[in-house]
Amino acid sequence: MATPKKKKSIAKKKSPKIKTTVNSKSSSPITPFLMFNANLEEVTKFYTGIFKQSKVISVNPMQAEFVLNGQRFSAYNGGPEFKFSWGVSFMIHVETQKEVDHYWNALSAGGKELMCGWVEDKFGMVWQVTPNILLELISHKDPIKREKATQAMLKMRKIDISVLKEAVK
Repeated sequence: MATPKKKKSIAKKKSPKIKTTVNSKSSSPITPFLMFNANLEEVTKFYTGIFKQSKVISVNPMQAEFVLNGQRFSAYNGGPEFKFSWGVSFMIHVETQKEVDHYWNALSAGGKELMCGWVEDKFGMVWQVTPNILLELISHKDPIKREKATQAMLKMRKIDISVLKEAVK
């Protein structure tokens, strides 16, 4: 009598669990690397004069490492073929109108004012000077307040916190 064949059991492989928390001690930092068409000694002097918590790590006319508000940047003078665009910008989160005014006025000097809190500095880098209340209002759970805040923002260049608050009353 033939012995019955045993069925092979196929064990399901457990999918690996992906850790979603970030441990700053074990994760690799991401450092923006910027290609300017400018002398980097001038670039670092400009930015560190604007951001209170800043420092230059190293700089020469061609290469620089610097920190702005705790964010490290690397930079290189790559020449005229490198231009910045709206496709990448840096958002500065602020609380007060005084902070909005400080960053807006400093970054737009020699650059140009754009719409909705965006500004292009004299090196072509695009920044968003964004009061936290703006982000709260344009994502408000009340769709009417959300729309009013959005419509008010769309009419502004530099964000005016008092106008935003008035628009959603």
